[in-house]
Amino acid sequence: MKDKDIVNLYLQRNKNAINETDLKYGRYCKTIARNILGNSEDAEECVNDTYLHTWNSIPPKKPKALSTYLGKITRNLSFDKFRYNNAEKRGGGEIKLVLDELEECVSGNESVENELNKQHLINEINSFLNTIPKESCDIFLCRYWYVMSVCDIAKQFGITENNTSVILNRTRNKLKAYLIERGFEL
Repeated sequence: MKDKDIVNLYLQRNKNAINETDLKYGRYCKTIARNILGNSEDAEECVNDTYLHTWNSIPPKKPKALSTYLGKITRNLSFDKFRYNNAEKRGGGEIKLVLDELEECVSGNESVENELNKQHLINEINSFLNTIPKESCDIFLCRYWYVMSVCDIAKQFGITENNTSVILNRTRNKLKAYLIERGFEL
């Protein structure tokens, strides 16, 4: 079923929308959640919450790219669950590594001023991703959007783990320079 047809099911409040969403995007959402949480049961819970959130948000929203919409909801819910699960201790695994790696080029400080500049930062990061080679962009997204391990990324792209790490490091450094050049204080 096409995305627009699935969205129309949501708009019509047809419960088949959830089944069709699961058939088409269930594995995609579970992969995102499992990469962040490292736990199949928590990942399944987040995917179910994604479907509920989607049901409650369409309408009034009408996403143009359903996969991106679902991925973003799953990712946000998974990060919330991760923070909840690790509230008293810093968790291990990929998420800790990913956040530590990005910390050097994107500040994590929360303030009113930073919140106001958040959309501008997002736009600049998206612009940056359009300036780098496709493979570097795909590797960067696998690591920092899908929270894949360096080992899994290397296997997916048929390169060594060391090469993957070098590409990620160079891309982070380029991102940092790109953002500084555009006036962001990091």
